[in-house]
Amino acid sequence: MPPILDNSHPQGAALQNVPFPHADILEVADQLIPEERERLAIIHEFLQTEIRPDVGEYWDREELPREMLPKLAVHGLGEVELSGTSRLFRGLVYAEVTRADVSLSALVGIHNELIVGLINALGSEEQKERWLPGLRRFTNLGCFALTEPDSGSDIAGGLSTTATLTDDGWVINGEKRWIGAGTIADFAIVFARDTADNRIKGFIVELDRDGVSTSKISRKMGLRIMQNADMVFDNVLIPAENLIPGAESFADTNEYLCNSRAWVGWQAAGLQLGIFDKAREYAVTRKQFGKPLAGFQLVQEALVRILGNTTASLGMMAQVAHLQEQGNLQMPYAALAKATATRFARESAAAGRNIGGGNGILTDFDLSKMMADAEVLYTYEGTYEINSLIVGRAVTGQSAFV
Repeated sequence: MPPILDNSHPQGAALQNVPFPHADILEVADQLIPEERERLAIIHEFLQTEIRPDVGEYWDREELPREMLPKLAVHGLGEVELSGTSRLFRGLVYAEVTRADVSLSALVGIHNELIVGLINALGSEEQKERWLPGLRRFTNLGCFALTEPDSGSDIAGGLSTTATLTDDGWVINGEKRWIGAGTIADFAIVFARDTADNRIKGFIVELDRDGVSTSKISRKMGLRIMQNADMVFDNVLIPAENLIPGAESFADTNEYLCNSRAWVGWQAAGLQLGIFDKAREYAVTRKQFGKPLAGFQLVQEALVRILGNTTASLGMMAQVAHLQEQGNLQMPYAALAKATATRFARESAAAGRNIGGGNGILTDFDLSKMMADAEVLYTYEGTYEINSLIVGRAVTGQSAFV
């Protein structure tokens, strides 16, 4: 990728004729091996030229562009977690998808981190054979059904969906809320409390079974392409073998929930790459008072603040990826990364939208869209406050939870 500075000019003057300078100013991506760098560059080019220009209209209409999924699959985005690549590469891929659109990155990330990765590691051989081939190609979609209408942050203790083993199989009863892709998926990984031993277990529930109903959650301020759903399971009978054998207690899934929280940190970093792209593009092309906005001191300060937040987020996430490679990522680390990077993203989004002035409130220029999406990242996979308390408990030895 090109440098952000042209050192052949006096004092390394910025290349002002380059419309999209390299926002990864400290070259985190250059830590990748050459093959992964090349692959990341190809994915970046694809997302910026074939995906980003077209997603805005779908965001406005709250629609998922399903015709884009085969294109994503061609570039391996349906099987990132099975790619055998480094954790840093996978994180940067998630950042690049977010750079193009946050909603699509939510779909790609949940698909990989919580569906493909979990089934591959914890599923039975039959479950892997049944679902993984289609998931890898995006011809099948799953959803991760954990959150409930009355339990979000306290889901581990408050989960009320039940599973009862009978002679005919498991009977699932309960409700789920905010389930990404819940209206379009082929199956859900449903977490339910076994009425026999009170343990929370994971089940594969095909969504065409009797007793399953889903409804789209509309009028969201952000993440509008992702089809979040309310789901109801009314005496849904599934075969006994639909129990995920490696998910027979909630603790079995902690690694995936921890990695998922870290993944949102990559989303926040990627969103800020996109904010910098669009804010700088607008600043160097929009003229006021006879010169580009980029020539004004306050605009330059805001761009540098966005770039600083982005760089800090990327550096933090690179270290998280290192911990993941070593098998040493713990929930407080993931919580700190998620809370901090999304806080930076929120600030960067506000600064970027402000650079856009009146045009900044139009989705045509992407800045208002990214600002709204930043609010979602700040909230899901544990709110900023909940993640802060997780870290606070780790560093003080005192729990602020009830």
